[in-house]
Amino acid sequence: MPAAPKILGIVLAGGEGKRLMPLTADRAKPAVPFAGQYRLIDFAISNLINSGLRQIVVLTQYKSHSLDRHISQTWRMSALLNSYVASVPAQQRLGKRWYMGSADAILQSMNLINDEKPDYVVVIGADHVYRMDFQQMLDAHIESGARATVAGIRQPIGMANQFGVIDVDPEHPTMIREFLEKPEEVVGLPDASHEILASMGNYIFNTDALIEAVEADGEFPTSNHDMGGDIVPYFVDRAEAGVYDMVRNEVPGSTPRDRWYWRDVGTIDSFYDAHMDLISTLPIFNLYNMEWPIYSQAVNSPPAKFVRDGIGRVGNAFDSIVSLGSVLSGTHLEHSVVGPWTLSAGGSLIRNSVLFDNVQVGENARVERSILDKNVRLLDGATVGIDRERDLARGFTVTESGITVVGKGTIVEA
Repeated sequence: MPAAPKILGIVLAGGEGKRLMPLTADRAKPAVPFAGQYRLIDFAISNLINSGLRQIVVLTQYKSHSLDRHISQTWRMSALLNSYVASVPAQQRLGKRWYMGSADAILQSMNLINDEKPDYVVVIGADHVYRMDFQQMLDAHIESGARATVAGIRQPIGMANQFGVIDVDPEHPTMIREFLEKPEEVVGLPDASHEILASMGNYIFNTDALIEAVEADGEFPTSNHDMGGDIVPYFVDRAEAGVYDMVRNEVPGSTPRDRWYWRDVGTIDSFYDAHMDLISTLPIFNLYNMEWPIYSQAVNSPPAKFVRDGIGRVGNAFDSIVSLGSVLSGTHLEHSVVGPWTLSAGGSLIRNSVLFDNVQVGENARVERSILDKNVRLLDGATVGIDRERDLARGFTVTESGITVVGKGTIVEA
């Protein structure tokens, strides 16, 4: 029986995440909390682990302290069988410079590939919310004979200008004919003219092909050194780039409603919308699929508690997620996600909002359509998300759609 191929997983986690400011003012984008108890990177690593990968490196760079700490505290694997999840900072092995792009990050970390000597390399981003079995994609990659394979997710054709779009060869539907970066005009899929295949930012390479491509890319000073923008076209030009349509991926425990869920949470609005996807009766993304669990750090906290306040006011909670350690006293909570160790006082209202950990909401305070970062404190009677002009005057971020974001550690007065 032939030996199973050796696989190395590389998670690209060095992104700055400017469009998520102020949530990324003090942390790397993959370290941004999500759904109460998780970090964004937990989805990427959980997918790799559930797919059977046991050698994983996470390439970090931008404000990586909390990300490195989370990985070291959470992702501890047994070394007995050479299993590991290792956080690797920018090493400047090719000179005194930081990563110039995702492809350059791999080029500067070539020692990791040389040390492990894998047959195939799985390269994924660290800041998307989804479930995926990479073993199925690997099997398809090997069967196709391609030297590189890009995972594609079906999206409405009207959203083509938001993604890298994969133009499939009609005569060879598993191969990429052209890779289009955010095109204004595009032809739909042969079997669904109203849809396109958007790149998920997930790739599988034959190891020698990846080394060849990133080394060649490193020789071009005008390159953006980007995996999607430069490395994928390298293989497309050589007719060596395959595509893996996510409709082929069957994740255990998935439902027709959430089977092919994927969100790029790179903006405040998409980050907020992804949270709202979690809290319906039949969620669009189901956190409770224990056949394909999303792992994270085990928080040593007591259960969440809902109580009357000091003068007997009764609170209530509807369509919400409340994390461990939180105490809501006489609070009206509706359609929201509440992080660990949140405290809210009597008469307060939290609606259509996302709260990170250790937020305090004072008596009679109100929060509407807002994201409150870690350690935010609303004094008694304070409001967020009620008066747009006042929020802007106080220095809060307010999106065009009306989502207010309050940065880490802010004290909000009445």
